Order: sequence, then C-alpha cells, then structure tokens
Amino acid sequence: MDNNISVKLISLEDIKKTRSFDLKKIIEIIENSLIAYNKGEILLPDKISQIFDYKQQTRINCMPSTLLKEGICGVKWVSVFPNNPVLFDRQNVSGVILLSEIKTGFPFAIVDGTLITALRTACLGAIGAKYLARKDSTVYGTIGTGEQAKTHFLLIKTLFPKIKTCYVASRTSKSEDAFIQVMKKKFEDVTFIACNSDYDLAAKNADIIVTAVSCQEPLLKAKSIKKGAFYCHVGGWEDEYSVPLRADKIVCDDWASLKHRGSPTIARMYEEEILMDEDIYANLADIISGELPGRESDLEFNYFNSIGLSFVDVSVAYYIYQEVISKGFGKDWTIQNADTFEVLEDLDF
Repeated sequence: MDNNISVKLISLEDIKKTRSFDLKKIIEIIENSLIAYNKGEILLPDKISQIFDYKQQTRINCMPSTLLKEGICGVKWVSVFPNNPVLFDRQNVSGVILLSEIKTGFPFAIVDGTLITALRTACLGAIGAKYLARKDSTVYGTIGTGEQAKTHFLLIKTLFPKIKTCYVASRTSKSEDAFIQVMKKKFEDVTFIACNSDYDLAAKNADIIVTAVSCQEPLLKAKSIKKGAFYCHVGGWEDEYSVPLRADKIVCDDWASLKHRGSPTIARMYEEEILMDEDIYANLADIISGELPGRESDLEFNYFNSIGLSFVDVSVAYYIYQEVISKGFGKDWTIQNADTFEVLEDLDF
C-alpha cells in the first residue's frame, strides 16, 4: 500500500492555461470568506512580518489561517521588496501559498501566490468601493502607477463601468506615461491624464481615489478630496492624518489586524491616540452581511483601508487549486511516508 503524500505544485503558467481567474467569482469568494470570518468559521492568527528596512518597508510576511468548514489550513509566504524593479528588474512582490487538510495535517498543494496577492488586494479595494463609493462614479484618481495601481483600476473599473476619466500621478513622468501606455490599450473608453507628480490634481476631481505606493509619506491631502469621494488606502503611510479625520465613515477589512500591523495611517493614529476604536465605523464584513449600511449619502466621504487577511488568500488559492486540477494541470510532488529513524540509520554519519 502506497502511503506517500501527493502534493500538487501549481505554477502561474498552470493558472494562465486554465484561465482560472473569473474576477466576479473571486469577488464573491472573498465576500463569502469575510462573512465566514465574522461568523467565527475561520481561524486567523496574527500576521508575522520580518521587516528588513523600515524606511522602504522591505519585508517577508508569514500569514496563516484555517477555513474550518472546508477543513483547509493554509499559509502565505510573501515578500515585498519595493526597490526590486529598479535595482534588479524584478517584481516587488512574490509569494507562495501552502494548503494542508486538517484531518491528517498533510499538505496537498503549493500554489503560486504572486498573482493571487495582487488580485485579492485589488478585489478588496473593489469590494470596498462597491459598498462605499457612489454608484455613478465616473472619475478615478490613482496615486501610484505600479502593479497594485494597475490591478486596482482593473478591478474597480469592472464594478464601475461608467468610469471614463483616470488621473494618474506618480513620482516620475516616465512611470505615469508607462502606466497610461499600458492601460489605454485595454480601456479604450477611458481618458487617462498624466498629472506630472501633482498629487492634488490626481485627487481633487476624483470620485474614487486610490493610493498604491511604496513610499512612507503622506502624499494625499485632505484639501484635495471633494465631497462624496471614496478613498481606498492600499499601503502604509500614504495620506496625512487630516484625511481619515475628515471621513464620514472609516471601514477596514479587519481593524484588529490593521492595528497589529501598525504601519498604515490610521494604525499610526491609533498608536498616537489620535484615533480611537469607536472612530472606526465597521469592518467590511459588517456591511457585506447587511448588519450595517454602507454609503448612505452622495455627500459622504468614505475611507477604506485593507491590510490583507490570509484567509482571503487561502480561499482564493483553494478555488484556483480546484479549477486547475479539474482541468488536468499542476505537477505532482511526493512527500514520502517514511520512518525517519530508518532513514537516519541508512545515512552514513
């Protein structure tokens, strides 16, 4: 009897071949996972971050969680090295997601986590916009032009097809132009406007504002935000303290996890006792489930901050695993069911 453990290795190429990214399906999976977490159906230990450069926030994160109803435990190992594109011509985020079943504890899949990380982060921003932005939003402003900025626009545009104008601001005109050249090919119905590093211009006309940058300085000013806008905060310290203080509603994917991370603007404000627990309107699941209303007025300025929850990654990775293996892709890797002492006996010390 073969008691060896078969593990599927699922590469980005496998995911691309099977076309496993139904964006609306993934948004549905994420919404359902947030509700499950609210119901106590998910275990979520604290994220462990090993930070190697606090100024650049160069780090590797270890993010475990368990989907109790599905019997799936997973962990994402993800690195964020903001200088990679400039210094090494490599992407700044890379990761893998390990999935195990919780009957015997053995792993059954290792899934490329880089694309999943980009998509789940942008999906959370899009879900935040779905419940907190004006439905008739037509003007978008992005501060940041990297992969997260592109992915956020893709996902939010999917849910807000009336967006026809996008203001683009970055640290250099070169990066703004590169963003525009890529995006205008896919979104022919959108006019992209370079802001020449004018962050105020990117924000002041926007119905939806997204900051997706790696720097740790407040680029977005409260005076730049019009009434009725929705702001999606993606990274760390990207906006001045007066921005959340001006908000009618502050919503997080999970406030407790965000406080634990410590680097986002509102977490800094909490640590400095400028913002209190009662200033946070809701976690996103409270609104998705209908326990609390989302946007209630066209004049509301709503603020959304997600920190990243590993059960979202695990839920999406499990869905992709099922899609990929159902179509015959993925490579097998074997963990031998061995008596470790017998193995040691066979070794020549």
